[in-house]
Amino acid sequence: MTTPSGLRVFVVEDEELVLMMIETMLEELGCIVTGSAKSVPVALSAVETVPFDLALLDVNLEGVKVFPVAEAIAEKGLPFIISSGYGREGVPDAFRHVPIIPKPFRLEELDEAIRQAFTPA
Repeated sequence: MTTPSGLRVFVVEDEELVLMMIETMLEELGCIVTGSAKSVPVALSAVETVPFDLALLDVNLEGVKVFPVAEAIAEKGLPFIISSGYGREGVPDAFRHVPIIPKPFRLEELDEAIRQAFTPA
């Protein structure tokens, strides 16, 4: 299975260069980046207004954990991927079932995580 072409992705990442790299990777996979946020408050607002099929969440946003955003997305019933330099240990038990990719990640790892996000557990 390949990543669905036209998949709308919302990216939460606080580092501008990393965000640009992720957007390029997503576009290479045929995805459309519909929005991005660099902080938890902006991301929480965007979850309510930005259309997306999947979100990619960096765990640490300028020292603040992204988990309230993950909760808001889960409440909407939408899939998400967690990107973390901390590994699974940095992710609460409530979110260990979602795809978690280590930072930095490669295009192939992102593609695999997207496919996992849409595969029933």
